[in-house]
Amino acid sequence: MRHCSGAWRAIALAAFTIGRLAYAAPGDGARVLFIGNSLTTVNDVPGLVARLAAASHQRFDYRTVAFDGYSLEDHWNRGEARRAIAGGGWSIVVLQQGPSALPESRVQLRASVRRFDLEIRRAGARTALYMVWPSAERLGDFEAVRTSYDLAARDVGGLLLPAGQAWREAWRLDSHLPLYGADRFHPTMAGSYVAALVMFEAFFERQPMPVAVANVSAAQSALLQQAAHAAVTRIPR
Repeated sequence: MRHCSGAWRAIALAAFTIGRLAYAAPGDGARVLFIGNSLTTVNDVPGLVARLAAASHQRFDYRTVAFDGYSLEDHWNRGEARRAIAGGGWSIVVLQQGPSALPESRVQLRASVRRFDLEIRRAGARTALYMVWPSAERLGDFEAVRTSYDLAARDVGGLLLPAGQAWREAWRLDSHLPLYGADRFHPTMAGSYVAALVMFEAFFERQPMPVAVANVSAAQSALLQQAAHAAVTRIPR
């Protein structure tokens, strides 16, 4: 199912498959494979997590396999994501597709997650679900998006990364926060930053040291960290 407009194809032109080391510190840290589409690559959400890890002195290796508009079924059929999983060495594999609020999309999401989870477990990693958000025209779908991703995570005993829920928490604190970008679906830097804060806290079970990001004020950064913490602490581990 394609959720991303052609205007973003130049941004997410091909798979992002670069691995990086954020900070070489003692301990195992986290080694994460991200599988998704432009909701992962716009503003480089994995790279933001890496910056948070570096600031917080946590080891974080990652690789991203993402194609514009891809569902998890598309990734399964292409095969690159499965090959990346089979390469092993990951502690967590993050799966992301579109909002998946519609009943048929929920069925597809859950089926794809169950199929990927078998490969992820075989590689010795844990599945995580990157809960996204609906378009601005479908704000009433937030709860359906949360339910779809929550069910998919529960199906496999996976880790829910409730970025979309953190958006709602942020708007409870400041209803004027600009989280949607110009196309009213992809995130602004603030929208991506709160997603990265959610991921860091879920991966490392602690709040990160904040980092400066473009177009996000210090006051907004503090509010987004509060929203991310609220979202993460309200989900079962």
